[in-house]
Amino acid sequence: MANVHSTAVIAPSASIHETSEVGPYAVIGPQVRLGPGNVVGPHVVIEGDTEIGADNRFLASCSIGASPQITGRSGHVGRLMIGDGNVFREFVTVHAGGEGVTVLGCRNLIMATAHVAHDCRLGDDIVLANGATLGGHVQIEDAAQVSGLCAIHQHVRIGTNAFVAGGSIVTQDVAPYCLVQGDRARLVSLNLVGLKRAGLSTIEVAALKRVYRALFRGPGSMAQRIAALDASAPDQRARRLLTFLRTSERGVITTPRRSFATAA
Repeated sequence: MANVHSTAVIAPSASIHETSEVGPYAVIGPQVRLGPGNVVGPHVVIEGDTEIGADNRFLASCSIGASPQITGRSGHVGRLMIGDGNVFREFVTVHAGGEGVTVLGCRNLIMATAHVAHDCRLGDDIVLANGATLGGHVQIEDAAQVSGLCAIHQHVRIGTNAFVAGGSIVTQDVAPYCLVQGDRARLVSLNLVGLKRAGLSTIEVAALKRVYRALFRGPGSMAQRIAALDASAPDQRARRLLTFLRTSERGVITTPRRSFATAA
């Protein structure tokens, strides 16, 4: 049997792996599947149609898998899928899907009081800092970081290795490898610190700098810049950036902050 505290409330039909732990006053709902090595802290509530992988940690008072905050659908309980090795700090809220499924990948760090709304899709190795708030249907790609007290509008995409600076309000997509800041968020530069932490070499960073300048600081319209870069047979990261821009539905943040107009 799993290590379950005597005060925890576990629905009889919940599936909890024998190597997981459930702390004091935690509540586990009837449709929850909890994989191996998970640690559920005190007063955590996990409900809904929720499937959780291995080795996740849920600290005190998290609310995981609750119904989405959609007017007129407060009683709807959708699906939530969580991968392996994630950490959910105190008072984090992650809501189940409304129209689809809320998905979190692996090794993400969701800091205290952060909120992941219905139908969001998060990749791997993402950081949501304290108080970061994602609206419904937000997509965040691998290794992106959303800083404290940021608000991300519904249906926004945040690209791989992107960085959203503290207190930003983001209403359009954030391109991969880029750093945005402000209300409303504007483009600052490449996420140089994040790229170095990701292990990119000096040569690889320099190549991305050239692509960045051509896309966001070059002459002509954005469509013309994309076409020019396409013709030059860019590398894999450049192609990812170009594909992201071409497939954006909300538009990508390209307006620079004036004080950083020559950055990167």
